[in-house]
Amino acid sequence: MPLKDKKKLTAAMSAVLYHIRSEQEALLTPPPELPERLPVSIWAANSRQTMMQNRSLMQLKGFHGFKTR
Repeated sequence: MPLKDKKKLTAAMSAVLYHIRSEQEALLTPPPELPERLPVSIWAANSRQTMMQNRSLMQLKGFHGFKTR
């Protein structure tokens, strides 16, 4: 085997081993802790839902036209 091929083979093998080792280390480290969530108020959730419904109604009226009877 020529010297060039041995260097390429060594470089490829070391890259594969480095990749495997880094994956193993990633599996061993614990995942980061998620920040504590603030409690969602029922009133705030209801308000956001109402605003979204109103926007949908306005879009429907704009698309179909506002017709009074």
